[in-house]
Amino acid sequence: MIKGTPELIAERREEIINACEKLYKTMSFKEVTLKEIGNEVPFSRPTIYNYFETKEEIFLALFQREYRAWTKDLEKIGEKDVDAAGLAEAIAVSLEKRALMLRLLSVNLYYMEENSRIERLIEFKKAYRASMEAFDLLLQKALPEQSDDGRRETLVAAFEFIHGVYPYAHATKKQLKAMEEAGCRHEEKSIYELALVGLTKILR
Repeated sequence: MIKGTPELIAERREEIINACEKLYKTMSFKEVTLKEIGNEVPFSRPTIYNYFETKEEIFLALFQREYRAWTKDLEKIGEKDVDAAGLAEAIAVSLEKRALMLRLLSVNLYYMEENSRIERLIEFKKAYRASMEAFDLLLQKALPEQSDDGRRETLVAAFEFIHGVYPYAHATKKQLKAMEEAGCRHEEKSIYELALVGLTKILR
């Protein structure tokens, strides 16, 4: 049982999540440990276990926060009148701001989900579902002629595409060298550029 006021509990959870985010900006998922996170917060490392059992749960909470922020962005898009081309552009802009979400999605999702308690995973899946529902509302508005089945296929295709955007936009030096040596073509494109091209085709 966590002791303290709801405000203190929420504040400490956010401090832990913020510490994880700060470390993840300069370290890999593997390098970020509970010890490292503990060094970044103003309370003892054992206190972290009152809020999260594993580092994966902290990452999952960070990921959940990112999905909630993206859902708000999608809801703002829904306040405007946009056609398919305008929707692709608006979503591409929203994804450009969510590089952290895309990195977690494409690189570390399996480990976060596998090493988190079921109740934490359910909380995360609710945030994920809210993003899908907000995205679906945008599709209904921008593509009113699509059938329910067609829209569902478009939604799934868009989310599958989004899963893979980050690695293409942020290839490592090692990956770039390997592609060059293997004769693979690689064009440097931002998240926005990749998302705009891909979503324009999917929403066509």
